[in-house]
Amino acid sequence: MALQRKKKVTRVTKVKKFQDKVAVITGGASGIGLALARRFARGGARLGLLDMDAEALQREAARLAGGGTEVVAAVCDVSARRDCQAGIDAVLGRFGRIDVLVNNAGITARDRFVDTRAEVFERVMAVNFFGSLYCTQAALASLRASRGLIVVVESLAGVSPLLGRSAYCASKHALHGLFTTLRAELRPDGVQVMIACPGFVQTNLQRRALGGDGRVTARPQSRVGRQTSAAAVADILYRAALRRRPMVVLTPVGKIAYWVSRLMPLTYERLMARQFAVELSREARRP
Repeated sequence: MALQRKKKVTRVTKVKKFQDKVAVITGGASGIGLALARRFARGGARLGLLDMDAEALQREAARLAGGGTEVVAAVCDVSARRDCQAGIDAVLGRFGRIDVLVNNAGITARDRFVDTRAEVFERVMAVNFFGSLYCTQAALASLRASRGLIVVVESLAGVSPLLGRSAYCASKHALHGLFTTLRAELRPDGVQVMIACPGFVQTNLQRRALGGDGRVTARPQSRVGRQTSAAAVADILYRAALRRRPMVVLTPVGKIAYWVSRLMPLTYERLMARQFAVELSREARRP
């Protein structure tokens, strides 16, 4: 009986580690961001949600608040530095601290490099890379004071090539370089940086993917393995955040791809070329 009671206490302690902590999530009104918001809410956290979709943001914030979670919602285009600063300031103004920052907001683009305009690269970098940079800079003083956690929702595209997604890969590789370096710099301050590398996840991200001309593409999406649900990703990342893990590569297929790309890069590239041949063909690009 005593042993059973001890196990129960340990379990409750783990679940409530984020009780009354403040978690800020960018792109928090949909997809992985919303799933993470719900998961942190179940763990007792107070939430700061940042998203550029004002209608979805207010709707989801109201639902979370209706469930008893304290929420600050700030409309924020993360590609705009002022919006990022204003969003972080709104959270600090309400809660006075930030314990977790989840850099999740992002967009994607799918087309061959030769058919992709420079403006598409600029747009993807503005959201994926500079959005994370701006929010981290704005929240850093509070994170250092709380000895908090920065989570970067990167991608397998940040640690290995992914054909037909050069703009997306460039932004994610840039994130990887920035936040692995930042992790080393912040370690003496007690701030942990966790890099998350999901594979293919079932969200609205792909339905809004840009083509090489900058418009939303209607081209079919190739993928490797099954799509993971946003809720499943959020649960894995939440448990990893509890352990303050430095890096998380999701799914068995993702782990295989990660190691094959490192140990046998040419083999990996050939496999990717075969897998994505239809998507990158001229026929697939016809309207």
